[in-house]
Amino acid sequence: YDAGEGAAEKGLAGIRAGADKRVARGKLAQADADALCGRIRVVSSLGELADAALVIEAIIENLDIKQGLFKDLEALCGDDVILATNTSSISVTAIASTLQNPGRLVGMHFFNPAPIMKLVEVVCGLATDEAVAECVYDTATQWGKTAVYARSTPGFIVNRVARPYYAEALRVLQEQGADVATIDAALTESGGFRMGPLTLMDLIGHDVNFAVTNSVYNAYFQDPRFSPSLVQQELVEAGRLGRKSRRGFYDYREGSESPQAATANDNSAQAVEMVQVEGQPGLLRLLADRFSVAGIDVAPTEIADTYGAGALRIGEARLMLSDGRSATVRARDEDIDNLVLIDLAGDFGSAPRAVIAASWQCEDAALAQVTGTLQKAGMAVSVIADVPGLIVTRTVAMLVNEAAEAVLQGVATPRDIDLAMTKGVNYPRGPLAWADRIGLAFITRVLSGLQLSYGEDRYRCSSLLQNYLAAGRLFHEEEKSA
Repeated sequence: YDAGEGAAEKGLAGIRAGADKRVARGKLAQADADALCGRIRVVSSLGELADAALVIEAIIENLDIKQGLFKDLEALCGDDVILATNTSSISVTAIASTLQNPGRLVGMHFFNPAPIMKLVEVVCGLATDEAVAECVYDTATQWGKTAVYARSTPGFIVNRVARPYYAEALRVLQEQGADVATIDAALTESGGFRMGPLTLMDLIGHDVNFAVTNSVYNAYFQDPRFSPSLVQQELVEAGRLGRKSRRGFYDYREGSESPQAATANDNSAQAVEMVQVEGQPGLLRLLADRFSVAGIDVAPTEIADTYGAGALRIGEARLMLSDGRSATVRARDEDIDNLVLIDLAGDFGSAPRAVIAASWQCEDAALAQVTGTLQKAGMAVSVIADVPGLIVTRTVAMLVNEAAEAVLQGVATPRDIDLAMTKGVNYPRGPLAWADRIGLAFITRVLSGLQLSYGEDRYRCSSLLQNYLAAGRLFHEEEKSA
């Protein structure tokens, strides 16, 4: 049912068209497509929904309008009918507050496109009956969805935990750390994310994404972790909303050319013949192995943690993993000549791109040695400005931090948070599983470096993250025993 004349019929026609496309691609049998569409019936009045066992609302994101609709549905439907809201940002507790029986209302948040995306957030308001939530969870699972439980807090799981994916990219862009295409390439070709944050915001629509950010920011009483971006605000004010307006971060108008990520000129002639490992290389061990495969000798040295973390000595330069500080500040603090920082990669052994930043004190020749050696190992190299935490490193650390805060506040379990982020927004791995893999000590060190660099509460480290580190625990303990 839809209040707009013809809208429900149009929706059903869209479902049929989608089913026909799947049939044409061989992903769905014609008989199954006919059966699917045959089970859907358009009705002309709310009263015709009275016999349903479950009614799902997916109307405008306005609290008063939603409350009015559910009051009408409560009067029309029997006491055992479950009422579900597909809201992405409004409190389920608030929506249910005007009902005679608020326990029958639950959040059932789908992700677009709903027929394809697996995730359903089952959101419990303060009054939601446990049996109602369990029924909706089991129903979604039977439909082939991946259901997760969430408590009704602003943004639920995905729209809350995902905020840093957009926010850190926007901050790097605002600080002129890298251009649009390079930021996206860093997160896809180095970090392993399926879609870059700036491309994704263009797809979502900047009006929508900016509104959600503001909603979460205000719902958390202007917590700086969720601060909106002036860069995105300006796009909204200019009407550059992304794909739907044909301009956003990228230009989608006919004849426009897609910008390419900044890639260093070929310096492979400057590649060194031997890389020396200083201290414990940690996450850079796979990069050292990659150098070996490329025919570059890799040798340990007698230096043990001289600089507080492992490094790869490449000619006159030292290559170290970002720790949240800028390379320039770190070079001064640790008295390192020719320091080059490399951004986190999802897998240093296979990532097609390396993102690096040199300290202001670094000589051009030393930077060329690093660039050429990485290129010899088969990596495209993007040299970005010396921003704290580079791009992937700061983004992953903040995703982990926000996920840990959600666990601390009882929004969801570590398992459900990681499921939500992989099934709802296609992250290469859940943020908490990522933290277990690369080490909580690394995440907390990066957060400390970011907070030191900016002096902002935005980068404060979750107390739960600190406790897990102090106790030597993982978020997914079964991985520890495996």
